[in-house]
Amino acid sequence: MDLKGYQRGYLTRKAHGLQPVVQVGKFGLTDEVVAAVDKALGDHELVKVKFISFKDEKDDLARQVGTKIDATLVRVVGNIAIYYRHQPDPEKRVVHLPK
Repeated sequence: MDLKGYQRGYLTRKAHGLQPVVQVGKFGLTDEVVAAVDKALGDHELVKVKFISFKDEKDDLARQVGTKIDATLVRVVGNIAIYYRHQPDPEKRVVHLPK
């Protein structure tokens, strides 16, 4: 999903108060980490992932995660990546993007 600038800004502001739900540690981008991000997005639509290790490669790793789980990388701020995936079920939708 391609986001417009104001939508990225909206999601970044919305994610400000969130705590990271997944951490990328010394083992890097494992299948378990990718699965955890995928599950978290299914539950919450908007999540933060913290890079504790691999800080030099965080931009590339963040893009890889987004590609693997079909999620949008909203932004990388410091060592935190923010991801968004639209919830198709209106009953479960938490985030309502501005059009």
